[in-house]
Amino acid sequence: MATGRAIHQLLRRKFQSTASPVLSSLVSKQDQDGVGSAGVKSLRALALLGAGVSGLLSFTTIASADEAEHGLECPSYPWPHKGILSSYDHASIRRGHQVYQQVCASCHSMSLISYRDLVGVAYTEEETKAMAAEIEVVDGPNDEGEMFTRPGKLSDRFPQPYTNEQAARFANGGAYPPDLSLITKARHNGQNYVFALLTGYRDPPAGVSIREGLHYNPYFPGGAIAMPKMLIDGAVEYEDGTPATEAQMGKDVVSFLSWAAEPEMEERKLMGFKWIFVLSLALLQAAYYRRLRWSVLKSRKLVLDVVN
Repeated sequence: MATGRAIHQLLRRKFQSTASPVLSSLVSKQDQDGVGSAGVKSLRALALLGAGVSGLLSFTTIASADEAEHGLECPSYPWPHKGILSSYDHASIRRGHQVYQQVCASCHSMSLISYRDLVGVAYTEEETKAMAAEIEVVDGPNDEGEMFTRPGKLSDRFPQPYTNEQAARFANGGAYPPDLSLITKARHNGQNYVFALLTGYRDPPAGVSIREGLHYNPYFPGGAIAMPKMLIDGAVEYEDGTPATEAQMGKDVVSFLSWAAEPEMEERKLMGFKWIFVLSLALLQAAYYRRLRWSVLKSRKLVLDVVN
């Protein structure tokens, strides 16, 4: 018993030296008043409750800081081409290219896409040739060693909005507009992120100050982005008469950018389905062949005939 009391006193002193002043005073008062085991249990429950509340507040603070640094987690949208056997909405790709041309191309390049890539996907060959002929491309040198300009053709890439990175930063207040050729693959949760970013502009909440020239968007890392809100209802007049709402334009341009990042997706899915079908037939044949060849060994019986 004496040993037990000594251990209890040592533990009490250790707890008082490491615990907060409030809990230490509660323990001292409990010892002085001679409260029983019920009081000790209540004190432990109070301490655990305080620790839980403190941990919850710390977790909330860390989560808020992480959202401010890396951007708000964007929702998951049901894209029609995400299924195993689903394909792109080619009408949406055509509308998305129109949104890119009229809204995005003035600042963002798509250096990996040629006009011929659009043939059979969103436009006919004649439409694409007429579209490419509207731009002028510096080519050469000619026989005299000089550069010249010519109308664009199907093999040309989409035109660059700026001659170099320095010119792009100067025109955009120091910010460099990224190339959009692979943007849905270059960003985490790419399609959902791009859609949430384009449609996620808000007024800054109370207590949040945004520097002049920047715009508040909770989905952008840091919450402040140099690009202003570009998708406004009616900003584009669709050729097929589809209402050009903010959400519709965002969905269409994301479909176009998804196709630009993975133009082989439909062919890859179709080829994968064909391979699965062929391998399934081969598996059935292999199973039948194994059953046929091993049936003798698997079903044989050894009989011992004792001769007297």
